[in-house]
Amino acid sequence: MGYTIGVDVGGTFTDVVLGGTSGAIAVAKCLSTHYDPIAGIVAGVTRALGDRDPAQVTRVVHATTLATNAVLERKGVRVAFVTTQGFRASIPLGRYARVEEDRYDLRFSPPPPPVAAGDCFEVVERVSARGDVLTPLDLDSVRRAAASIAARGITSAAVCLLHSYANPAHERQVAEILRESVPDVVTSSEVWPEIREYERATTTIMSAYIGPLMASYLSQLRERLAEIGVRAPVHVMESSGGVISAELAARRAVATIESGPAAGVLAAAGTGFPNVISFDMGGTTAKACVVRGGAPEITHEFHVGGKGSFGGRRAGTGVPIKTPAIDLAEVGAGGGSVAWLDAVGALRVGPHSAGSSPGPACYGLGGSEPTVTDANLVLGYLSSASLPLTPDLAAKALDRLASPLEVSREEAAYAVHEIVSASMASAVHVVTVQRGIDPRGFALVAFGGAGPMHAARVAERFGIGTVVVPAHCGVASAAGLLAGALSTDRVLSRLDAPDPSAVFTSLTEEAAADLGISPSAPGVLVSRSVDVRFKGQSHDLTVEWTPSREVLASRFFARYEEVYGIAQRGEIELVSYRIRLTAPAVTPSPHTPTPAPPGAGAARRGTAEPGATEAGHGMAGGESPQGGAVADVPRARQAYFPETAGYADVPVHTRDTMPGAPLPGPAIIEDAESTIVVPPGWTAALAATRAVHLTRSTACQTP
Repeated sequence: MGYTIGVDVGGTFTDVVLGGTSGAIAVAKCLSTHYDPIAGIVAGVTRALGDRDPAQVTRVVHATTLATNAVLERKGVRVAFVTTQGFRASIPLGRYARVEEDRYDLRFSPPPPPVAAGDCFEVVERVSARGDVLTPLDLDSVRRAAASIAARGITSAAVCLLHSYANPAHERQVAEILRESVPDVVTSSEVWPEIREYERATTTIMSAYIGPLMASYLSQLRERLAEIGVRAPVHVMESSGGVISAELAARRAVATIESGPAAGVLAAAGTGFPNVISFDMGGTTAKACVVRGGAPEITHEFHVGGKGSFGGRRAGTGVPIKTPAIDLAEVGAGGGSVAWLDAVGALRVGPHSAGSSPGPACYGLGGSEPTVTDANLVLGYLSSASLPLTPDLAAKALDRLASPLEVSREEAAYAVHEIVSASMASAVHVVTVQRGIDPRGFALVAFGGAGPMHAARVAERFGIGTVVVPAHCGVASAAGLLAGALSTDRVLSRLDAPDPSAVFTSLTEEAAADLGISPSAPGVLVSRSVDVRFKGQSHDLTVEWTPSREVLASRFFARYEEVYGIAQRGEIELVSYRIRLTAPAVTPSPHTPTPAPPGAGAARRGTAEPGATEAGHGMAGGESPQGGAVADVPRARQAYFPETAGYADVPVHTRDTMPGAPLPGPAIIEDAESTIVVPPGWTAALAATRAVHLTRSTACQTP
């Protein structure tokens, strides 16, 4: 019997899900070990395996925030940027769009560029947008640049020559010479050969910036897993929701920048509802994404490291990355988000998080600041009867807010609950209302350790009447990895290419080579699309490919009207050609979670690595030990709801004890990894898939 392991490393918790051919899964959850993320992974894998033979693991799929954190924390390697003569200043000059708090700041200073001016180099050459060589490459200028880079001790270089997407010959020559003295060299024609010089340059730079880190990390991960007997191939979730090999992830590290959030969206897309809003709230952040027709929205450009603007990332405030990614909005709001008072005494929540160390006050690990988890414990939404949380510590932390605000402890706690729900609603607003989408026709799919506790309140703000909480919701991202298919994207800009079929064939062969498969192998799927724009305009839209120019134009016109609200006609031109190649993986679908036996595996293969915590330390947002059943659930407990004018006795269930008829709110449903809060005016019912469906009374819904 073969097993697949899904591993999701978050800011607070590391989730591990084990899938077998029978469909049953085992779950393990550990506090993330930031000083050594692999320690938490090994501890989780050890617990999930239990007494199973690690040699039977055939695949490990990993979602990681390593690339994102390296960019945000500026911990990548030093990079040299090599470009065409006359364009060395393009990166140091950069771009910056001021957000709300920056617009009137007379002392405003833009963030430093991704590459310092002194580390930017020029070579003599020039290619036109059609690929014609205007100035031949001067090899001596390349050798001078290589010598300067080596003299500075720089070990990673990004090469992005003007219009190299149209003719990559000069880039390849430059890279060949640089590799004689620079260990890691990345070219834009290898990473993402698409028009727009600045975005292509920053994408290439980021791949060179984080590539060596990713290669080292994945190599160490394979070695540490092998030490506990797991020698299966390691695959990595990429930003667009596909899965690529660890070797490809190291070579094209920029494709993994949004790896972490992507798996959860795939889990939401598999709930059986065609149109849903994915709502993932963990210990540190909350993320939202729209899924229409069973497929998540994909963007071909996003910004990393930028500043927030009304729940989203303001374009121009971070580093633009021009690779496909699931279109997410993210806010710094999670179970570990710290509540605090600003200079004028107003209550704020986040974006700072207590994380896994020291964690919320109720963890008893040394934290003292009030967090969302502490507030939810005070409100009665979490239970110390089934979770090792300390209510007295949570109460003490909330008193630090209640006293200066001159309100009761429970009022302060509910204010924290409300504010963080409003913050998360801003992410939903970005992916729906700001893009002309009416969210009332969608179901909200809630997962993550804290998501199901806040989902109904977030849904109320938009008039959404259905909330879906899937089984194993607390580890949905890790579970979504089990069904991840080997997949990769390729693009090439060719302005109105005379033979599109030849372009698509070439891209398909390159993608198949990336995955190490044949494009004609059984089960291999290739989807083709093209970027189209009106002639004379500079921005384009992606539509499904067809050889018929008339049909292609009609698809573009319809897409243009959908995006901009304008019915326009005119001459079109084709800009870039895209393919997505998918080789479906034969993996089990998650079904019924089973607990990893306490301590199992550790005795047989040694104890967990130092610093790794067992999955029973109290989970942010109501997460509990290692995915096992919640024991000794009380039949009722006191919980606070404003509709009941304060605390009231509410029934507490698990999915196994839910009645056959819809359960009216207020009620609480305790999961192994999370807690579902059913507010007044809502009902809960258990579906055949073990998902809990919350439905809002029509009398309560916003007209």
